[in-house]
Amino acid sequence: MNDVKSRADAWELVCRHVSDRGLRRHMLAVSAAMGFYAERLGHDAEEWAAVGLLHDFDWEIHPNLNEHPMMGAPILRAEGWDEETIRVILSHYTEGTGVAREKPVDFALLACDEITGLIIAATLVKPSMNIAEVGVPSLRKKWKDRRFAAGVDRDHVAQMTDDFSRVCFGGQLELWAHIENVLLAMQAAAPDLELDGRLATSPAASQSA
Repeated sequence: MNDVKSRADAWELVCRHVSDRGLRRHMLAVSAAMGFYAERLGHDAEEWAAVGLLHDFDWEIHPNLNEHPMMGAPILRAEGWDEETIRVILSHYTEGTGVAREKPVDFALLACDEITGLIIAATLVKPSMNIAEVGVPSLRKKWKDRRFAAGVDRDHVAQMTDDFSRVCFGGQLELWAHIENVLLAMQAAAPDLELDGRLATSPAASQSA
């Protein structure tokens, strides 16, 4: 996909364009999940992780679906990112961009995107704020309560997981197996996500989480 740019390059760009810690955490979480699935499916984990980092990089600049991610594409081109990376990012909002999902990476991005929000929210309501203490049973309870992390569209997550399963796993990846995979990927990246308990001991940090 990209012979020059790396995940480190993607993170450097994110740091210049995104100041909100929650948005950065979301993109880092998606990046971790994307890297997990790239390795499992035999694709380049560096490339998939970079896409996960970049997919919402312009949300602070264009915080509406009339502009995001369409208006972010010229910024990425100016920064030297290749057209394939840009195409994948545009495919995560087909309704606005007209760019259809075609490749495994496209389906992975949509499947991993929103569900990270539920997992992050479930972590942050724990006194420890430590993702190591989050398990699938507690996520199932949070999933059923649609008032919790209400911005996470459960039906959309389920549909995107079905699509991902069909394209990449022959229909054998069940929703909760996918959610567990994303949780495991995020747990492995806990220090980067600041979900290793540090927020519980830092009042100032937790207020901006």
